[in-house]
Amino acid sequence: MAAITGVVITLNEADNIEACLASLKRVCDELIVVDSGSRDDTVARAEAFGASVIHQPYLGDGPQKNVGPRAASHRWVLSLDADERLTDDAVAAIQALDLDAESNGEGNHDAYALRRRNFIGSRWIRHCGWYPDYCIRLFDRDRTGFSESRQHASVQATHPRRLDADLEHYSFANLGELFGKASGRFSNRAAKIMYLKGKRANAFSPFLHGANAFVRKYVFQRGFLGGLDGVSVALSAAINAYLKYAKLLEFQRDAKVRDAEDFDRIW
Repeated sequence: MAAITGVVITLNEADNIEACLASLKRVCDELIVVDSGSRDDTVARAEAFGASVIHQPYLGDGPQKNVGPRAASHRWVLSLDADERLTDDAVAAIQALDLDAESNGEGNHDAYALRRRNFIGSRWIRHCGWYPDYCIRLFDRDRTGFSESRQHASVQATHPRRLDADLEHYSFANLGELFGKASGRFSNRAAKIMYLKGKRANAFSPFLHGANAFVRKYVFQRGFLGGLDGVSVALSAAINAYLKYAKLLEFQRDAKVRDAEDFDRIW
């Protein structure tokens, strides 16, 4: 198996970093953590685990995730979020790849995607579009990398391959965190980004986008099969959509609110 560098970006991930690095170490012989100013002991724990730590103020999702691969010793990079873990099947699938052949031009793939199991607490959410949630995590840094998008960036591979294996994503600790992030940081950041891009809302926008998000998650993505968790995911998506447009509208028409917001601190 070709040598692989494991990369993680972090900010206050002391509760996650060791388990994430242990997961990466199963297939990687080099570990890099790109930290954006953690105030807990994330850095100390990463260094104790043997990872090299790069200190980099947060640049946004894509630019931050491209820092580690540029510093890697190996062509092939496995990039995980701190709350993601490889399953045994994922480890076996990666170990079975002939990445040296791919690097030498004998193969057709510049990246590999895994299915992602998204969790609330210890509950795997199989509906609402949360599974299968294919994400490219293993890629040849000489041929591809993350987009420069500062929000929800993805690897821009030309010839990716989907592996028949999963990784686990411990997205939210509980329902309170699911709703708290949707109504707080996520919607506020999205509203600021839309405002800076010149997007504008009207009085109907919050309701229409909120209703559309709920119907999409609950009906078309079969959230109704997920019981309480399915309803909760659909409602949180609706709340997030409603609030980001309501906050955008507030920025448009309330100078006091707009002036009190720091639009230089989105990320």
